[in-house]
Amino acid sequence: MEIIKIHDENQFEQTISKGLVIVDFFATWCGPCRMIAPILEQVAEQHENVVVCKVDVDENEDLARQFNIMSIPTILFFKDGMLVNKHIGLLSLDQFNQIIDQNL
Repeated sequence: MEIIKIHDENQFEQTISKGLVIVDFFATWCGPCRMIAPILEQVAEQHENVVVCKVDVDENEDLARQFNIMSIPTILFFKDGMLVNKHIGLLSLDQFNQIIDQNL
């Protein structure tokens, strides 16, 4: 499945409302954010039933503020619209798979 780039709050709310959704809060200038990008691509390819999204904190300051994003990358995991896990910093593919398995 392709990674979705979220551009506004309405799109965000609609996207997280059903199923397991991973949201990566990132910035283009952030080194660790660039390092996690290929891992997220692998997650999206390996898990057809999981939606993977990216939110640029510089373009979506209100969303970042709404979820108290203070450090990036911050990865939020939503299940049917409810926040079920939050991780700040890099995650390995194995760590992503573990969290996904716990929440499917």
